[in-house]
Amino acid sequence: MTDDRESRVLGMSRNVFFLGVVSFLTDVSSEMIFTLLPLFLKNVLSVGLPVIGLVEGIAEGTASLLKVFSGWLSDRLGRRKSLAVVGYGLSTLAKPALYFAGNWGMAAGVRFADRVGKGIRTSPRDALVADSSTPEEMGKSFGFHRGMDTAGAVLGLGLAAAIVYLVQRGGLELTKDAFQTIILVGVVPAVLAVAVLVLFVRERKGAIGSPPVGAEACEDDGTPASRQGGFDLRFKVFLAIVVVFTLGNSSDAFLVLRAQNLDFSVVRILLLLLVFNAVYAAVSAPAGSISDRLGRKGVIMVGWAIYAITYLGLALASEAWHVWLLVALYGLYYGVAEGVTRAFVADIVPCERRGTAYGLYHTAVGLSLLPASLIAGWLWHLVGPAAPFYFGAGMAAAAMAAFALLIRE
Repeated sequence: MTDDRESRVLGMSRNVFFLGVVSFLTDVSSEMIFTLLPLFLKNVLSVGLPVIGLVEGIAEGTASLLKVFSGWLSDRLGRRKSLAVVGYGLSTLAKPALYFAGNWGMAAGVRFADRVGKGIRTSPRDALVADSSTPEEMGKSFGFHRGMDTAGAVLGLGLAAAIVYLVQRGGLELTKDAFQTIILVGVVPAVLAVAVLVLFVRERKGAIGSPPVGAEACEDDGTPASRQGGFDLRFKVFLAIVVVFTLGNSSDAFLVLRAQNLDFSVVRILLLLLVFNAVYAAVSAPAGSISDRLGRKGVIMVGWAIYAITYLGLALASEAWHVWLLVALYGLYYGVAEGVTRAFVADIVPCERRGTAYGLYHTAVGLSLLPASLIAGWLWHLVGPAAPFYFGAGMAAAAMAAFALLIRE
């Protein structure tokens, strides 16, 4: 097999580049369709908010649990691409069924299948990005991948807004015709994503067969974890710190509610999401490259500091321009920290256990989001709209302190 270090596209490893294209196309499709699914359930199918919350909760919880299993399985089989194909393929096959959804049960089934697909693909895909990158470019690779993913979200949101405007001519509530048109358009990039994955991404053997790119950095260093293919204390402590941070990182629905609390219209909220994703996409690749040169720990802590400032600002915000600035900062946090954090996971675990490691990481984050959102909801209800954001800033500060004191690079 040709070494991916000798096969590059626009300065990136071939696999990393095309996995970025796959994520870009998939996010165009998913942002178009599933961002508007709650409005379809509420406006078209007349479903209540508790049911909408139940649909999302079950779907996301299932995806979180599957990420551990799929990551572990990719390590056992030594196959990342095949599981990624299954995951992306399942999501793509499910989406067209929404066109025919006439009740919330069918819509929930599609959403569940989509999240199952995400649960199957995410950990093997991240492990494949790591396997296809040299140690010197790990941050750059994950930054590029996150940037492409988020650029797809920007385009998807823009296309959805354009279709709604053209079909509804400015109606306040989503119509069935507009949503069905979005589904028909949104399925196209999803199909293209699977085609790119099948045709252009190469399988990299990890646990079995030839070693991944960059394997020289993962040779036995004499530690028990290295010899046994396990996880050392540093990774376990890092997961605990990530849980602490995530407990203060409630659903972005609370950010949307905070904007609405400050008199933002639906159109302005959509524009806020575009600003957030545009900043996220622009910053991800440069932040990853900086972490390759200066180290991951400092970059992650800068990202978490930006998050703490953002949430503190959202607690204190009183004017519309405050929200615009703070949402841009929120995108900056994601761009700085998200890809670099995934690169850091690859740095501190054995190569042959990367799939399992990403599964544990994604599950720790995913399962922490449920109590985080419950805490935020109760704080909003009992104390006020600012309370969840004060709490989030405090938890970020606590995570930063623990990271600085307990984790060595």
